[in-house]
Amino acid sequence: MGTISNQVETVTTRLPARVRVDETPAHDGDRRNDVNIDQVEEALSTAERAVAEGGGLVGTGFWRAVGAAKRDPGLVDRYASRIAEVDRRAFLGWAVFSVGAGVGTALMALATLAGVALIFWSYGLPDPWNGLVMLGGGGGVLVTTTHGLGHLAVGRLAGMRFTHWFVGSLSRPQPGVKVDYATYLRAGPRSRAWMHASGALVTKIVPFMLLGLVLAGDFPSWAAWLLAAQGVLQIITDALWSVRMSDWKKFRREMSYR
Repeated sequence: MGTISNQVETVTTRLPARVRVDETPAHDGDRRNDVNIDQVEEALSTAERAVAEGGGLVGTGFWRAVGAAKRDPGLVDRYASRIAEVDRRAFLGWAVFSVGAGVGTALMALATLAGVALIFWSYGLPDPWNGLVMLGGGGGVLVTTTHGLGHLAVGRLAGMRFTHWFVGSLSRPQPGVKVDYATYLRAGPRSRAWMHASGALVTKIVPFMLLGLVLAGDFPSWAAWLLAAQGVLQIITDALWSVRMSDWKKFRREMSYR
């Protein structure tokens, strides 16, 4: 491994020579490697070249460098902005669709209000339309919009900024909200973990909250059964999939940095 400039060497003497880091951006048990400051520099430089050429981050060592920064506040102070820029450019390369955070948040808020309006409207409709509108407005619209809004609300309370709303893939079109990685790194592991968990928690609450409304109102029994099934199915999905691939995996990953 080649050395970096004398100026950088002078700075890095105040930082730990080696830090511990996860091999991947997601928590995979206790598999960790030592990464030194030269390797962090090399990984970020490689990642910068890759995104500048329109490529991705696979094979660049970028996420190992990010893991190193999460374990060492000194590296966060030095590299947070640089990491955030690489992450931003990579995101713009893989997102199928994205809009600015302000526009996206306004659209999600309006959609949430529309979902609430549908719920209120359903009370004045006859059977079976009341059940269908309740399921569409609550079980459909609100579950979709509140996931990202949950991430946004908790992240903002922790001092994180968000840059975009996006759709990551056509096979999974649920809107997501993109965090600014510099503020994400500076927020601390517990805050990062609960930001990830918040969206999942909100979407688990919504069906059961609506179930209470249906049971207390004059709605068909099948609407109650479908809302209960939706809530239970979401919990099962989290237990079988999210803990390995999505929000709860990220929650576990960030909690491991405490």
